[in-house]
Amino acid sequence: MSGVKENDSSDSLDQLDNTNERTRLSVTDEGDLECGTGEKPKERAAWDSKVQFLLTIIGYAVGLGNVWRFPYLCQKNGGGAFLIPYTIMLVAEGIPLFYLELAIGQRLRKGSIGVWNEIHPMLGGIGYSSAVVSFIVSLYYNVIIMWCLFYMGSSFTSELPWTSCPTETRNNVTVPVEECAKSDATSYYWYRGALDISPSIAEPEGIKWKMLLCLFAAWLLVYLCMCKGIKSQGKVVYFTATFPYVVLIIFFGRAVTLPGAGTGLLHMFTPKMDRLLDPQVWLEAATQIFYSLGLAFGGLIAYSSYNPPKNNCRRDAILVSITNCSTSIFASIVIFAVLGYKATNLFDNCIDRNIHKYVAAYPGAWNDTNITRSFYIQNIAPNITNDTRFNLNLETCSLEEDLDKAAEGTGLAFIVFTQVIVEFPVAPFWSVIFFLMLLTLGLGSQFGTLEGVATSLADLELFPWMKKKWLLSAFLCSISFVIGLMFVTGSGQYWVTVFDSFAGTFPLMVVALFEVVGVVYVYKIKRFNKDIKEMLGEEPGLYWQITWRFVSPILMVVVLIASLVSKIVIPVTYKLYNREKAALEDSKYPWWVGVIISILVCSSALCIPIVAILRKCGIKYKRVPVFTVSKNSESSAAILDENDSDSGNVFENSTGSITILDDASPRRRVRISLGDDEDAIDLSGSLSFPKLDDLDEDNDSAFGSNESNRTPIYKGKTGTKLAAQDQEHSESTV
Repeated sequence: MSGVKENDSSDSLDQLDNTNERTRLSVTDEGDLECGTGEKPKERAAWDSKVQFLLTIIGYAVGLGNVWRFPYLCQKNGGGAFLIPYTIMLVAEGIPLFYLELAIGQRLRKGSIGVWNEIHPMLGGIGYSSAVVSFIVSLYYNVIIMWCLFYMGSSFTSELPWTSCPTETRNNVTVPVEECAKSDATSYYWYRGALDISPSIAEPEGIKWKMLLCLFAAWLLVYLCMCKGIKSQGKVVYFTATFPYVVLIIFFGRAVTLPGAGTGLLHMFTPKMDRLLDPQVWLEAATQIFYSLGLAFGGLIAYSSYNPPKNNCRRDAILVSITNCSTSIFASIVIFAVLGYKATNLFDNCIDRNIHKYVAAYPGAWNDTNITRSFYIQNIAPNITNDTRFNLNLETCSLEEDLDKAAEGTGLAFIVFTQVIVEFPVAPFWSVIFFLMLLTLGLGSQFGTLEGVATSLADLELFPWMKKKWLLSAFLCSISFVIGLMFVTGSGQYWVTVFDSFAGTFPLMVVALFEVVGVVYVYKIKRFNKDIKEMLGEEPGLYWQITWRFVSPILMVVVLIASLVSKIVIPVTYKLYNREKAALEDSKYPWWVGVIISILVCSSALCIPIVAILRKCGIKYKRVPVFTVSKNSESSAAILDENDSDSGNVFENSTGSITILDDASPRRRVRISLGDDEDAIDLSGSLSFPKLDDLDEDNDSAFGSNESNRTPIYKGKTGTKLAAQDQEHSESTV
């Protein structure tokens, strides 16, 4: 459009009144342009209290990784020495990123997609990427909740079903099932009783109905807790965020009194400083901080968007980050005390078997009463020759080796810990509360992960029904349940490993890197500092400036490159279950699984460049909005057609003019001049939209400073329209 379309003001206003979405703009006596809605806008949901918000993000950040991933890393990477790189990564990477996500969510009051489109349209893909990866992660994360439901339901018996091996009759003799006898009861129950695992990922062997029912129950539980948005979640978190701590304290009281608990704790806190020379230790510390705090999923941005604008998000970030890491250490104390008990039992049983064999070999010299465990360890074991050891078939007993046997993830929770629980008095009680703890930990994280998806979709407003939280939650949970059927087949455990290893690793690192770069170098750190000052009353200090500008981006680049190199150098394999040997074996993935892995990674990571290309080609996130401006008693209208709004075009009428300043951004920066007395309303600066308050950094007098107007209020339907109206009315509709 190269000219001006002038209409009678009443006709223009009547035309504008016919639109569904309304926005009021008016000029005050002081010359400021105010904005509001012709109809009272629907307020964004808000937390009932600060405690509710804190419990929610603590429940989101503190998850299953704190209980089974962190203890494994400590055990694997030098015990207490691992706490050194872990703490460094927390300070240099974790807390700064946590604060950044809370701040941008609270400032812009949108989900992840809306936030990044508003920061810069070329970065809009970050929001889509985090939403996609959050959805993919939620698919397999709920499978863990499914397993917890299954084990918790199986614990309501007088004797736990994994206490002993099932039996079979052979030659009229009742004997343990051969496969179980080759391993142990807890392993057999996990692989064959619960999962009924197939021989490989290429052999699904059909759907397992018990797990299917548990998967349905898991998604139904998630839906019931999410159907009313943060209103329903906010009530649930009072239980899901606090109950795990109650159980951990109970287990702590029990664990530290077990025989061998001190040995386990000593093993945990004894640092092996030579492990710090291994780069892999630092890499795993960085990635654990990254995933433990739930960064880049979009959940933190979504949750903080429901906060009041003046909330102290810096204090929240520090508090929750420290709480999360302290929980990891406290959970490790409980786990290592239990592992110390288990290792001590294994060691004592090994010694008892050797004593029995030794006494049987020398019946005249020794008996079970004059050879105690301590006597055997101190006086006999050091003097046994290799020939004697071979002839008597004596075992090599080592408490240190038993403690060093690392178990992670499902192995720690569903095999090692269940084996220890069997030894507890009233074992079913301990089993129920243990798996209920895992269930609540999983739900807390699942809420945050899926909320990042739901809030982003709701803010997009692709369809009217997406504004209804119960309907959107039902849609997400239903789709997730259908896709999740792959996890309840015989090969389901293998697919969980695939998703866990690839879907939530590289894409999240890429998202987090672009988040920091986008805020610091695209949105500009100066503007971000001003935003924080407006919220908290002061700009971020030197620590935040250094970590945001340099330390965190560099660390993430190093971690990302190191992760890629490790995947290239180390062959990608998975562990399949060999039924004949009743043991796990390494195996290479079929070629088609490699294709699926590539799709999992690219489906989220490629959102960033794809959206940027679409923006460059002119496909916008939102259409240009409609404005109405008034000046004195004159009134007339001008209409801007979106297809012709090129940079530099000037649209004039008897009231004033609008100049398109920058067409490269969907913000469509414009300058408005009204009549001859432009300075009277101080609109000589440029304004940008759809975000009202993101103006020229040196011009704070333009509109959009009211916090009540921070939510998106422009809903242009078919293009940009500009109309002028008598100031007596001081308003118009859009």
